[in-house]
Amino acid sequence: MSVLSHSITAPAALAIDNLHQQKRLWLSKLMVDNFRNYRRAQLQLAAPAVVLTGPNGVGKTNLLEAVSLLAPGRGMRRARREHWPNTASGTSDWAVAATVQSADGDVQIGSGVAVDAAQAARVMRLEGQNVSQTEIGGYITVSWLAPHMDGIFVDSPGARRRFLDRLVIAFDPAHIGRMARYEKALRQRAYLLSEASGDTAWVQSIEAILAETAVAVTAARQTLIRDLNQEAEKGWLGFPGVQLSLVGDTEQWLADMPALQVEDKLMAAAKTARLAGDLAMPGPHASDLQALHLASKTPAYLASTGQQKALLIAVVMAHARLQERRLGRSPIMLLDDVAAHLDADRRSALFEAVSLLGGQCWYSGSDQQQFDDLRGKAQFIEMRPASRSDQTPEFEVK
Repeated sequence: MSVLSHSITAPAALAIDNLHQQKRLWLSKLMVDNFRNYRRAQLQLAAPAVVLTGPNGVGKTNLLEAVSLLAPGRGMRRARREHWPNTASGTSDWAVAATVQSADGDVQIGSGVAVDAAQAARVMRLEGQNVSQTEIGGYITVSWLAPHMDGIFVDSPGARRRFLDRLVIAFDPAHIGRMARYEKALRQRAYLLSEASGDTAWVQSIEAILAETAVAVTAARQTLIRDLNQEAEKGWLGFPGVQLSLVGDTEQWLADMPALQVEDKLMAAAKTARLAGDLAMPGPHASDLQALHLASKTPAYLASTGQQKALLIAVVMAHARLQERRLGRSPIMLLDDVAAHLDADRRSALFEAVSLLGGQCWYSGSDQQQFDDLRGKAQFIEMRPASRSDQTPEFEVK
């Protein structure tokens, strides 16, 4: 991964009460190379909150996405890999690297595609060595809120499942492997059945993998939901209490019978569907995440737009608090243009909630006044468009 040259340096560290507590998990240096509209940039960071401001399209979200790719998963946009490199460069390599500070010391983490890579496959780096996403998950977690998530409770069930799986990965990075295995087996079964190829024993072996993995995936999801509901039921700082539930055949069966019996039932259901010429089968790919506004007993999909926004924030904040309680560290928070969609009281409550988490938070927005409550507590970085399309946006630290 390339060394970066264009850089900005932070001002003297802000005076922050209980700085050791605030620095439980944060980035003290961020380097971005050939990513989106960034050719080369380096940030030195000296505060538990970072506020990125500037006009729409300048690259604020791109920078937050870069941070999100330091953690396991596909990042806050779930973008296709060909969308990550800077288009002006004409190459497929890109890199994001950071110094991550925690109570256990500093570590160097990176993500990207090497210049000499035979394939444009993303790799993760820890202290200069290639490692798995599971191993990276032991050092850093990143949570985010972005405008495209506002309709999560009225979006497709698939979008809600992806949201839930990202929450699970923060506590159980091995969930990435489970999901990859399950989705691969699901595609293999669908292909074999649609092409009428492969013998019965082959298809049955795939269905056995699906049944076993389905139980593991569902159990991991349900464990997280149970713990998260305990954290979220009472609400926090004016954000509502919320109750999550996972609805589907596999979930119902696991509530009624032992796991091995559920595996047998899944395999039987898959066989019945297959013999009937139906490609579908029950499993975690067909489950749906539901949320309930506890104070009003209103299902999230029937709640007002404002209530849905508050519920989403409540879930993400409860998830962050649970990480602090269980893992001993808060996630790095990325709040992309969130303040613009909240009234003044909600913004103040959000700022207070995030500060109490004890980790680092990155905010973005076009209006600096929305972040006035953070003056003296955050590092403000004003961004301006690059003078040429092949250059990096300009930064001014305030």
